[in-house]
Amino acid sequence: NCRKINTMKFHHIGIACDDIESAINFVKNTFHISKVSEIIFDENQNVNLCLLQTKCNIHIELVSGVTVTRFIKKRQYLYHTCWEVNNIEESITNFINNGAVLISESKKAILFNYRRVAFLMTSIGVIELLESKDR
Repeated sequence: NCRKINTMKFHHIGIACDDIESAINFVKNTFHISKVSEIIFDENQNVNLCLLQTKCNIHIELVSGVTVTRFIKKRQYLYHTCWEVNNIEESITNFINNGAVLISESKKAILFNYRRVAFLMTSIGVIELLESKDR
């Protein structure tokens, strides 16, 4: 039964920035943007967030705040890739069993209508897991 398989679907790319409004303007002026969310402060993650959507339905999440300061200092602006999963706990376990380290336990994310997210450090960088809407 396919519903029982824990699928992963690419959701967005996360970009670290020190000035979120300037980054929004750059992305809006450089990419073909069809939607821009409000800037939202997520106290669970201690960051400001904005989600932009291109006309080709690609999502770009801009992240600014204390959590990404060390990335910005290293000029590492590509912060994470996000994957939507239908079972976040099973996915976390699978990543850990394959050498990932949980760096932020699952918690509700205001930008995604309080669906749970978790962050893991992997051999290919930071991965965010986002609980599916269908859960």
